[in-house]
Amino acid sequence: MNAETIRIIDAIARDRNIDRELLINDLEQAMISAARKHFNSLDAEEFRCRIDPLSGDMHLWRADEEGQFNEIPIASLGRIPAQTAKQVMIQRFREDERASILDEFSKRVGEVLTGTAHRYEGGALVVQIERTEGFMPRSEQIQGEQFHPGDRVRCLIKEVREDGSRVKIVLSRSHPDFIRRLFEAEVPEVSEHIIEIKAMAREAGFRTKIAVSSIDSKVDAVGACVGVRGSRIRNIVDELGGEKIDIVRWNESSQILIANALKPAEVEEVSLCFELGRATIIVREDQLSLAIGRRGQNVRLAARLTGWDIDILTPVEFAKSLETLESTLRPIEGVEDAMLDRMGALGMISVFDVEEVGVEVLQGEVGMAEELSARVAVVCAERSREVAEQQQREKEEEEKRRTEEMAAADAVLAGGEQDVSAEAAADAILGGGPVATPASEAPVLDEEESSAASDEAVEEVVEASTTEADKNQEDASSTA
Repeated sequence: MNAETIRIIDAIARDRNIDRELLINDLEQAMISAARKHFNSLDAEEFRCRIDPLSGDMHLWRADEEGQFNEIPIASLGRIPAQTAKQVMIQRFREDERASILDEFSKRVGEVLTGTAHRYEGGALVVQIERTEGFMPRSEQIQGEQFHPGDRVRCLIKEVREDGSRVKIVLSRSHPDFIRRLFEAEVPEVSEHIIEIKAMAREAGFRTKIAVSSIDSKVDAVGACVGVRGSRIRNIVDELGGEKIDIVRWNESSQILIANALKPAEVEEVSLCFELGRATIIVREDQLSLAIGRRGQNVRLAARLTGWDIDILTPVEFAKSLETLESTLRPIEGVEDAMLDRMGALGMISVFDVEEVGVEVLQGEVGMAEELSARVAVVCAERSREVAEQQQREKEEEEKRRTEEMAAADAVLAGGEQDVSAEAAADAILGGGPVATPASEAPVLDEEESSAASDEAVEEVVEASTTEADKNQEDASSTA
């Protein structure tokens, strides 16, 4: 051992982030293992080794029968003990490096870093991050996104755990916190906690909704996140491959928050039922598809963002539901207008809601007597089954009507093709001659078009007559 060895140890400690003293201790234990191998000893306390951390000088001792330690020349150990020392040293270095990686990256869970795409293994992307590798399962990737070896990959450290003799670092680009970290990087007000991201709902690769608020009245939370001409949000969207991001203004009022979350649709009214955790939204007919979104995406993300189950109705459907509820409850003796008003205030707008809330709510919140509440619950349960059956019949009839319309349209198209085929067959039988067009189907010409057509016809007749006369004259001359 010499100063060159110490420099190598220093380089390993620096490059792999391993404690220098730990490496020196590993070398000492490797030399003790080599001595035990050489002398075929099982006693771990029989040998001692010390390496000077400055000069690199190594000393090895062995205890005699009296317990006195005598120094052993290292050169006398031979080749096989040296190989043993090498193997032990490599194994201990790898264990130290694994422990260092585990300790370092465990503290960085939730952090966004940039790596290099390496390869795909069974659908999982292996990414080179700093001095180790991480893997991104298919479930943590953005749908439709594909990387090639050498591409830059920006990702979130989701989880770090030991997997046998390896440290497994799980990376993610689909986790909602990935977008949160991107906003912290692009919007200084978010990283400085002037603007707070209150809630977030994401369907990776398609759309994300974020609710933000500002603790400073002079700072517009939505405007700061969007940036001048959308510069800040554009950088985030580009990083996510074009994923849509809706930034909505947070409000402590659930009604206002739900209306904001359903934008760009315009909400007419919001009715909340706290007992069921359900919000009934009334929108105009022309806003219905916009509120629901493509394949229900807009309303689904709004529900996850606000924590409410959201039902969207048109004014006609809402009025019909209330009418059904009122017509069901009014004939019951003991039901008063004040009770109906309280039920409406509590968000019970249909017989289904009354059936779900149960008797206790009707007694405690609406103020019904025990017998009356039980009667109301039974009647609403019966009525809800009837309404459900009626809705099912209407749905089946609508599907049947659509099927018949599609079948009729297919028949019309097939009939048109048959007509064309019949005309083609007739042409083939008649020698392929032109088919006369009925007078009713002949094109109608205006006065100028008719005149032009007549002139062209006259010119063709004159030209044909002249040609025929010239031909007859030529024949006569040749005969003479």
